[in-house]
Parts: sequence; structure tokens; C-alpha cells
Amino acid sequence: MKEEENKRVLLGMSGGTDSSVSAMLLQQAGYEVTGVTFRFYELDGQQEYLNDARELAQKLGIEHITYDARDVFEREIVDYFVSEYLAGHTPVPCTLCNNYLKWPLLAKIADEMGIFHIATGHYVRKLFMKDRYYIIPGADPDKDQSFFLWGVPQEILQRMVLPMGDITKVWARAFAAERGFDKVSTKRDSLGVCFCPMDYRTFLRKNNAYQRMSIPRGKFLDESGEFIAWHEGYPFYTIGQRRGLGIDLNKAVFVKAIRPETNEVVLGTLQSLVKQTMWLKDWHTIDEKRLFTATNLIVKIRYRKQLNHCGVSLTRDNLLRVDLRELLTAVAEGQAAAFYDGELLIGGGIIVRSL
Repeated sequence: MKEEENKRVLLGMSGGTDSSVSAMLLQQAGYEVTGVTFRFYELDGQQEYLNDARELAQKLGIEHITYDARDVFEREIVDYFVSEYLAGHTPVPCTLCNNYLKWPLLAKIADEMGIFHIATGHYVRKLFMKDRYYIIPGADPDKDQSFFLWGVPQEILQRMVLPMGDITKVWARAFAAERGFDKVSTKRDSLGVCFCPMDYRTFLRKNNAYQRMSIPRGKFLDESGEFIAWHEGYPFYTIGQRRGLGIDLNKAVFVKAIRPETNEVVLGTLQSLVKQTMWLKDWHTIDEKRLFTATNLIVKIRYRKQLNHCGVSLTRDNLLRVDLRELLTAVAEGQAAAFYDGELLIGGGIIVRSL
């Protein structure tokens, strides 16, 4: 299937502003658009997103299908999310969903329909350079989502169409309003993880795996191992957490370590959380040579914060060792790390330990 001979595109449509505007922009660019709405997780049985996606597709005159992926989402994303907290880690469900579920599913369905191009409403751009494709940040710095896409393989990157990459969210809302799609233009942005958009602790308490473990309250310890106070149970705390500890020591303390085997949470100063080296598992790169030799390599461990210069090497056990040029705090096992050479997103992995 040759790209230049195929102007059909399969668009992931969530019912929100970004994917809806993407459908309009793709049509405007001459693509024959088919929309697919994934049923990943329906909070309290809510299906308004499905109706919104169908209604928009009907108004635009494009084909629309739904794909029930609730079982695989529960198994691959929700169960992972819970098990990571129960292991004392900090999970990255949006990263795993994008890299290993959403984009591969889009490609699979597109293949079955004889469609080459696949698209979403991500605020990222694509660049072809020296025989390979790269993701680069979107034009809107407040909406850039490149951090989540470090694991997308080359065979999917080449098929991506990213209509939101060159525009801002403000422009997208105005564009929808000008075309008479008032509901699209005023939809609220989604916040947090789709299946628990607020505090993950409430979600965790309702989960069967957590309930089966019956985790009791445990001990807050200081850095010397002395008892400070009782906590609600180790899964309700994350590395670097300061607020919501439920204690008042008249000084700032942060979660330094989580010990699932003893149900203990160690508290320390911010300085005690400083790390200079990280090791990553499950890593992926677009350009291995560039990853190991770039002189201005940047690593991010959070969506919007902490751009850090670093050097990367490979260990004997196939982990990436990341030596930080600027020290980082609140580095947690289970977090994702993404690497950039200038604007080029060149890879990433999952933090397995730090020092």
C-alpha cells in the first residue's frame, strides 16, 4: 500500500475538541476520513463521548465505527496501573496506552480496512530526516504531547497524520466555533488519567486487587528509621509527595522511599531526594547511535517539567544508564523518561532504579 496513492485516513475520535477539529482539518486537506471511537473505559457507564463522536461524524458526512477495547484496556492498562501502585511504583498509564495500545490498534484496524494513514488529535508534529521519521513537539507548548509517544515504532510513525501539530488549542476552539460547532469549541479539556481523572486513591480503594490485599495502616519513618506517625497504607503515597501526608512536623518533608514489604513510608528533606543517575528498562529508540552520542541530549521524566541534560550508556544487563548533568528530585521507579536531541524525540524507557 503506497502512501501517495491512498488519501484515506483512520482517525481516532474521542468525542473531544482535539479529535473533532482533527476530523475537520483532515477533510479540509482532502482526506477521506473514517472515524473510530475506542471504548476503553466508561466512567460510571458514561457514554456521552460516543454520542458526540457519532453526531460529529454524521454532520461531517464521514464514516464512523466504534471498537470495544474495554477488556484489553482493563487487562493491559488498568491492571498494570493498580499493580504498579501495589508494588510501590509510580505508573505511567498514558504512555503505555499510547505506545502499546492506542496507536497499534489504529494501525490494526486501518490494515483491516485497507487504509494507510492513521491520525489522532495529539498536539505533536512529525519530521522525516535521514531515512527515518521522528516525533517533534507541537507548536502549542502548553499542549505538546510528545513526551507520551517515545515508544511508537517506525512502521507506525510513517503512517501518522497529525493535524493538530501546527496549531494551538485556542486556534482549534476558534476554528470549530467559526464553523458552527459550538459544543466542540467549548468542551472542557480532559485532565489526568481517563479512568480516574481525580485522585487515584479513590479509584484504588474500589479495585478488587487492592481490596484483596487488605493493606492496613503503616508507619511513617524518618531517614534514620525512627517512627514519626501512622499512614493509611503505602499505595497511597508517591515518591516526592509533600501534600496530603496528614502530618504536621513544622517543616517540609517529602516521601523519600516506599517499602511495600513492610508497609513503611520513609520521609526526608527535599535534598535527600536528589538523584544523579537513573537506569531504564523496556527502552526504545528511533536512532540508537544518536541516543548514545548526542552532545546535547535532554531527558524529561515529567510531561511538562524538568528538562535535564544527560549522557546515556548501555549496561551489561541491557538497561539504559542515564547520567544527569543537572540533579533531579522525586525520581520514582515506574516513571517514564523521554529523550530529546534538540526537538527530536529519539526514545525513552521506564525507570527501574535511581541513585
